Amino acid sequence: MPEPVKKTVSAFAKKPKTQEAEEGSCVVFEAETEKKNDAKVKWQCNSKDIANGDKYVITAEGKKHSLAIKAITKEDANVYAVIAGGSKVKFDLKVVSKPAEVPVDAPGESGVGPELAPAAPAAAPTENQTAAPTHDAPPAEEGQPPDTRQDLTGLFTEKPQSGEVTVGENITFVAKVNAESLLKKPTIKWFKGKWMDLASKSGKHLQLKETYDRSSKVHTFEMQIIAAKPNFAGAYRCEVTSRDKFDSCNFELAVHEACVTEGFDIRTAFRRTSTDGKEDSGELDFSTLLKKRDSFLKSSNRAVQVSSEPDLDVWNILSHAPATEYEKIAFQHGITDLRGMLKRLKKMKKEEKKSAAFLKKMDPAYQVTKGQKIKLAVEVANPDVEVKWLKNGQAIQPTGSKYIFESVGNMRYLTINHCSLADDAAYCCVVGEEKCTTELFVKEPPIIIVKNLEDQMVMKGERVELECEVSEEGANVKWEKDGVELTRDESFKYRFKKDGCKHVLIINEATKEDCGHYKVKTNGGESMAELLVQEKDLEVYQSIADLTVKAKDQAVFKCEVSDEKVRGTWYKNGVEVKSDARINITHIGRIHKLTIDEVKPEDEGDYTFVPDGHAFNLSAKLNFLEVKIDYVPRQDPPKIHLDCMGRTAESTIVVVAGNKLRLDVPITGDPAPTVIWTKGEKVVTDEDGRVHVETTQGHCVFTIEGAERQDEGIYSVVVRNPAGEDTADINVNVVDVPDPPQAPRILSVGEDSCVVQWDPPLFDGGQPVIGYVLERKKKKSYRWMRLNFDPYPDTTYEAKRMIEGVEYEMRVYAVNGIGLSRHSSASQPFVPVAPTSAPIGLCVDDICDTSISLKWRPPERIGSAVLEGYGVEYCKEGTDEWIPAIQGLTDRTSLTIKNLTTGDKLQFRVRAYNMAGPSAPTTLAQPVTIREIMQRPKIWLPRNLRQTFIKTVGEMVNIVIQFQGKPRPKITWSKDGELLSPTLASVRNSDTDTILFIRKTERKHSGKYVLQVQIENMEDTASITLQIVDLPGPPQALKITDIWGFNVALEWKPPKDNGNCEITGYKVQKAEKKTMEWFTVYEQYRRTNCIASDLVMGNEYVFRVFAINMVGLSPEPCNTADSAYIQKTGIEYKPPTYKEHDFAQAPKFTHPLVNRSIIAGYSTTLSCSVRGMPKPKVTWFKNKMDISNEGKYRMLSKQGVLTLEIRKPCMFDGGVYTCKAVNDSGEDIVECKLEVRPQVAKEEKK
Repeated sequence: MPEPVKKTVSAFAKKPKTQEAEEGSCVVFEAETEKKNDAKVKWQCNSKDIANGDKYVITAEGKKHSLAIKAITKEDANVYAVIAGGSKVKFDLKVVSKPAEVPVDAPGESGVGPELAPAAPAAAPTENQTAAPTHDAPPAEEGQPPDTRQDLTGLFTEKPQSGEVTVGENITFVAKVNAESLLKKPTIKWFKGKWMDLASKSGKHLQLKETYDRSSKVHTFEMQIIAAKPNFAGAYRCEVTSRDKFDSCNFELAVHEACVTEGFDIRTAFRRTSTDGKEDSGELDFSTLLKKRDSFLKSSNRAVQVSSEPDLDVWNILSHAPATEYEKIAFQHGITDLRGMLKRLKKMKKEEKKSAAFLKKMDPAYQVTKGQKIKLAVEVANPDVEVKWLKNGQAIQPTGSKYIFESVGNMRYLTINHCSLADDAAYCCVVGEEKCTTELFVKEPPIIIVKNLEDQMVMKGERVELECEVSEEGANVKWEKDGVELTRDESFKYRFKKDGCKHVLIINEATKEDCGHYKVKTNGGESMAELLVQEKDLEVYQSIADLTVKAKDQAVFKCEVSDEKVRGTWYKNGVEVKSDARINITHIGRIHKLTIDEVKPEDEGDYTFVPDGHAFNLSAKLNFLEVKIDYVPRQDPPKIHLDCMGRTAESTIVVVAGNKLRLDVPITGDPAPTVIWTKGEKVVTDEDGRVHVETTQGHCVFTIEGAERQDEGIYSVVVRNPAGEDTADINVNVVDVPDPPQAPRILSVGEDSCVVQWDPPLFDGGQPVIGYVLERKKKKSYRWMRLNFDPYPDTTYEAKRMIEGVEYEMRVYAVNGIGLSRHSSASQPFVPVAPTSAPIGLCVDDICDTSISLKWRPPERIGSAVLEGYGVEYCKEGTDEWIPAIQGLTDRTSLTIKNLTTGDKLQFRVRAYNMAGPSAPTTLAQPVTIREIMQRPKIWLPRNLRQTFIKTVGEMVNIVIQFQGKPRPKITWSKDGELLSPTLASVRNSDTDTILFIRKTERKHSGKYVLQVQIENMEDTASITLQIVDLPGPPQALKITDIWGFNVALEWKPPKDNGNCEITGYKVQKAEKKTMEWFTVYEQYRRTNCIASDLVMGNEYVFRVFAINMVGLSPEPCNTADSAYIQKTGIEYKPPTYKEHDFAQAPKFTHPLVNRSIIAGYSTTLSCSVRGMPKPKVTWFKNKMDISNEGKYRMLSKQGVLTLEIRKPCMFDGGVYTCKAVNDSGEDIVECKLEVRPQVAKEEKK
């Protein structure tokens, strides 16, 4: 198990903070890094790098860095950032205006000020200006209806307010949104009027800004209007959206002209000149100019009292004058810009004339989401008039199911299915010379993320792919890491890949700096995943072992590690070993070797191998065995020298499981003693491959490779020689990582969290358990994510930051002083869920003496868990005991509670349930008294029954009519003034409706049916006209009235029985008397006489006629009693004579025979093709001899292809083969040469 990886810490010890400064002042932002001479520190403004200059001054002294901004203006109010290494800190600069100084009026101006002060606000709005609406009223723009969107949810914490500004000055509108309860960042839009989006108008006069306060979680949006102009005045709207939530606010801007101290002449204002002196500098705002003129005349103190004259409204005069008088009126009032005057008159609102063709027109504009359908409707004055629908001036053709045209009474409908961006156009309905126009806006749905990103944990240097899937192909997405947008940099660190709906972020070689939270964003959502990068742990497959060698022998140290790319260095007693003539260092794959040839005494020592880049080493000892002969016999008793545990013979050695246990015991004795190692009563030898017992001069070495738990115990060493013996006991304690804990249990779950509990491991590995490490993963994923990096001491843990509705699993590791245990088995899968929000709209639907009906709407937030149902409870007023209305839950949003006591005053509440439990209750506003309420009878007659109801004979009639009334009213049906007989029709009544049922209609069921609903002396009636129609009878008296040329005149009378409906036409057919095959002459013919034309001369015809009504054709036709014969004119037809074509053709070979060389013993074929008419006779020859009757050959002929098959030819079958084709028109010959080669024997091949 890899070691835990710690999260990257911030590179800043001190971070810059958001500041507020006045215009013209200077501000300094300071930051301090953790380390001196840290990575290069960069400063940014709106994600763009800042360089030293006159405006910005950047300084750096050791760990301290600062940014100074001089001469602050409004444009400097932006988002700034400082970057050091992989850390980025954002902060804001807020600029406030200087407090305005109140000027002191001069003594001579004191009389003028009070008069001029109210001049601007006192100006009354002209007919082209509207007064400021109330705070909640939407703006009306040029006759368009206000925006009536009702799904407001109150996202604004501060709404922009209406304001006033003088021409040339600035004004700022501020909107604030609290994002604490929002799942994603809110999006804001500013509009002028109804449709003009101001995001595309940003520039010199308009700036849009956005800031975010992390402490209060409030987004602040600002719209600043700079150097206001008169035409900026009007209604504005601010809209904010976040996922499925929406809010809007309307406000107005009034722009006033600056006070004028000199004489004002309206005529000079209409003489348009641009700044460069050229004509026609743009359209003038005449209402503003007239307003300026009025305000000036009222405040003027000239000798001539203009205000005493009656004020003339020039536009009122022009709007009521004929076009021929425009030039005269303009000359009288000094207006010289006739073109601007005509433009202004054209834009002025005129009284709309009442349409003679339309009773109700379409709205000016409609909006529909892409992929949905919309239905445009107009009401026309004439129900029989035909309408034409246009799209961008082109007639719409009813092709397929895209467009559906409907005509119901006076209503005309155009339905557009599956709207796309191509349907965003202007639509027009034309009736005669009049038009009704609207505009359709198609809104693209937001791009949502179908498959979210998954958390990943990789090793350093591995390739990382973060993949998500969106709802539409070709969508644009934005990738971020820890809030910073990712781009394609010069190092190609990140690569972005698109494959249909899939988007992939690729990191080729992951490093520790790549750890963090990665986020992908679309315009309809976002997804985040965490990436953890860990260092690769180098594993040792084979360690180096101690060696004991003699002089001139070879010593080989060998080890094997897990990574082939890892290099290393060999050391002897801490000094690096270099290759020479005797020493050879090799590295092949995962194996590292150190070879020493002809070992000398100075080669003895401790040898160590250190892998590059890893903090551990492998050590072993080289012992040089020197043979000495002592000729002086000496006898010393053996002695064991242990220097531990206070120089006692007993000692305890602790070894970690898996490591090498090496016991090097110093001994003395002469002659050299023999050494015996025992564990308990068993002698330990080298038979086990892991155990090595070695005795050298002065030492006895006991080694166990890869210590295990069963190696724990007391080991005894016994040394003997002729002079005596000595013993010592060594206690070996093997410690290991603990056993895995028991499978964790999920105690409870929340919206994004859960509480997990587990039992400690059964064996702690010989060391106390210091804590636990937890991991989680999504059920459908294979990657486990670490939840804590420091050991957690308790056995109950609350895991957070999970996604609601996603299935997870948990597992636990135990940690002691040795390391991590193996992981426990995974917990049972669980899903983080939270209770739903409370149901909404609880109200009383109906009430009587013993029951009550309640209804409500589902909760606004249901969450990812399935809504199991609703629980309804009630309690009596004055008590706190809530009684369930039903056993269990109901899945409907309405419920009728019965068996209540009349007169009780009860309170009701409803709660929604899911797997997380009940939601907060929704309670009625006040208790309800159980009592019947009197209600007048009222019949709700469906619209289709208000006109004649037509059915065909034999069909079923099932009419359902709703009514109201309490107590239950008395229902009476009558037909044609008499009570309805049960044998004629069936009637079924309930508390709220009545049903008239006729299983199989007949003609006698036609008539007027009257329904009467009566409660005491109150009643209501409704009538239904039922018409039962049938097929008509045959026409009468069909006769032939005249015959001339190729025509026959027919005449007949209408049928006696019209089927109880109007005869819509007749079907006339003719038939030749010889064949009696009937052909239609006229279909849906309206008259009772016709002329059958284009009859064939010399034939005799009979005729028949069917009657047609709305049901269909009459069952029987009316036939003519006589026939009509078309006389011949006497012309005899003589067919022309033609000479018969001669198709005879002499044989000709189209494909000749080909020379071939074959091997004897293998069958072969010769093929050619021939054509000729009549079919030629074919003869085959070999060397000019006929072979037709020989059994060795077989001749085949198929569709002109001639084949000669030679079965197992021998050497004598070689020669010239000829094919001859002969018919009455001639003959043709083709030949080829066949060579037969002998077979090559196998011995010859060898």
